[in-house]
Amino acid sequence: MKKIIITERLYLRELNVADYKKFYNLNLDNDVLKYTGDKPFKNLQGAKKFLKNYNHYKKYGCGRWAVIHKKDNEFLGWCGIKFTESLNEYDIGFRFFKKYWGEGFATESAKSCIEYGINNLKINEIVGRAMKENKASIRVLEKIGLEYNRDIDFDGNKGVLYKTK
Repeated sequence: MKKIIITERLYLRELNVADYKKFYNLNLDNDVLKYTGDKPFKNLQGAKKFLKNYNHYKKYGCGRWAVIHKKDNEFLGWCGIKFTESLNEYDIGFRFFKKYWGEGFATESAKSCIEYGINNLKINEIVGRAMKENKASIRVLEKIGLEYNRDIDFDGNKGVLYKTK
């Protein structure tokens, strides 16, 4: 599997159908999903079908990528830039297994994605969204160089929008 981004501790690659069990389990944790607005997959087949039909890489040249720890090839979660046609915008997103929270993996991978998006994909502006209560994600958005833009509605919750400078 081709490594798209390589950082000090991590590499990012395209998600694939073989990731379905890890992908499913990541979305089972209520704490992981708490601030996302997403629902868990109904079953393993739902995760498999989602990954099988995930066409962002071909369609937009980017998407959410698997984040893999270089030392043991462990799947930590995902991070990446997603294009949303209806909003005509690129956004940075990240999601990690709870046992890896607080270790700087979100910041390390998201910062590298922002740099990749600007330098390699020539994206002019990348946004990041978070629920106001999600202080950890807001901290990551700030650490990777995004600036507060405005308050937003985040799936019926109070949220914030950050943008690249």
